[in-house]
Amino acid sequence: MKKNIRTGFALALFFAAGIAPLYAGGRKDKPADANDTAAPVETVEASPEDNMPEEEPLPVPQDIDWSKSRLSYVPPKIEGEPVAFKEVWGYVMTDRESAFSNDMPITDLCYFSADVNSYGELSFIPNPARFSSYKGRLHLVITCSGRALTHFSMDPAGKERRGILDAIAAAAKKYDGIQVDYETIGGRDAENFLLFLKAIRERIGPNKILSVALPARTRTLRDDIFDYNKIAPIVDRIIVMAYDEHWSGSRPGPVASMDWCRRVAEYCVKTLPREKLVMGLPFYGRSWQNNSYGSAWIYTSMNRVMKEQDVHSVSRTGSVAHFSFDTKVHVEAYFDDAYSLVVRSRMYKDMGVANVGFWRIGQEDVDYWPWLKIEK
Repeated sequence: MKKNIRTGFALALFFAAGIAPLYAGGRKDKPADANDTAAPVETVEASPEDNMPEEEPLPVPQDIDWSKSRLSYVPPKIEGEPVAFKEVWGYVMTDRESAFSNDMPITDLCYFSADVNSYGELSFIPNPARFSSYKGRLHLVITCSGRALTHFSMDPAGKERRGILDAIAAAAKKYDGIQVDYETIGGRDAENFLLFLKAIRERIGPNKILSVALPARTRTLRDDIFDYNKIAPIVDRIIVMAYDEHWSGSRPGPVASMDWCRRVAEYCVKTLPREKLVMGLPFYGRSWQNNSYGSAWIYTSMNRVMKEQDVHSVSRTGSVAHFSFDTKVHVEAYFDDAYSLVVRSRMYKDMGVANVGFWRIGQEDVDYWPWLKIEK
């Protein structure tokens, strides 16, 4: 919402950060240290699904030539009608624009990203002309990595803040909206974050959409920097990053288990105005070797790993696909495919969620798109 594997590949693959995981996960790889001065972080509680026995995998047909099959396993059959949402948001990265197609049911495309550099300047603003044929709304995502840089970029007394606000205001003229994705904010900067959002709101004017990407919550936290109730009145949309429940440093498990997502959505629908809530869904999966190291994977790479390791059967943990294999290390992996994405989408729809968003385009099981549509 961060490629090749052969037999004997595992050590190099799973210890390397730059193979398939590139920008696969949610923008931070793990939650901040709860003892640090960053935003309060919810403890990842063991969900009921963590203790549930896995569903039996589907039987593997014996007459399939897997080398010629697009998929490396037999997915469950999806039945019923496509699920419709009022708004469908999707992220696309610079240099990966070709992953997006105008045929995708996307109402709001988020261009990732214009980043604050080490000098406190907004560097490299993507050219929206790359999507001149797109008929939906185009949003520029603003990012800033590192607590120190984030602090100084939002300091009301600093010249860096003024320069960044000027650059955002200028860039907004060519976009339909601005999205702020600041994920490493120190505890003392809670008020400065609110003031920063208010300043952007004032600079870009009422005709531009201001959105913000926030970490998932299942309950109200004390002294929360990302306080939904305080942020909602300032912005037009809140994209809730309902993923990275399990991350590289955690025990193996779904990036977004169904039970956890349900609890996140329950909190969101009762806390945020329906029109402002955008529930984020992951297109990526994650793997762990020997239960100690995790990498994020795009769907096609996960599928390739299975084929190369002769793995053709998956089980389901609350609908999320799961497989494992042994090579020089034992590998555990969880990923979302069309089936689990449809299940999660229908769950959100039934809970009253009007808008969804996806991190990120280019990582997905393409079989999901026919099951998603824009509400008329």
